[in-house]
Amino acid sequence: VQLQASGGGLVQPGGSLRLSCAASGSFFRINVMGWYRQAPGKQRELVASIINARSTNYADSVKGRFTISRDNAKNTVYLQMNSLKLEDTGVYFCNAEAIGLTSVTMNYWGKGTLVTVSS
Repeated sequence: VQLQASGGGLVQPGGSLRLSCAASGSFFRINVMGWYRQAPGKQRELVASIINARSTNYADSVKGRFTISRDNAKNTVYLQMNSLKLEDTGVYFCNAEAIGLTSVTMNYWGKGTLVTVSS
């Protein structure tokens, strides 16, 4: 499974960005898709994850500002980020838990996209 993320960039505090991540390759099904981020000098942390529209999980720091969604037909996950803060700066990584054609479940990472919040 390959994960291709896009949508990062430079934005002012209070602004918005939308990240996208498309999964490709051979697999039976993707269970969970999510976004993690790594700020300079810090460990990678979960931002948000989604199984389906009724099952989402958010870090406390982004609740009410970020919205995760997915399009199963396109094998794509989105992260709408509003009211961005300086502390949202970091490299954002897409993650997917997928069931392969041999029924083996594996975890996959995209290369990451940089989000910089700066005035």
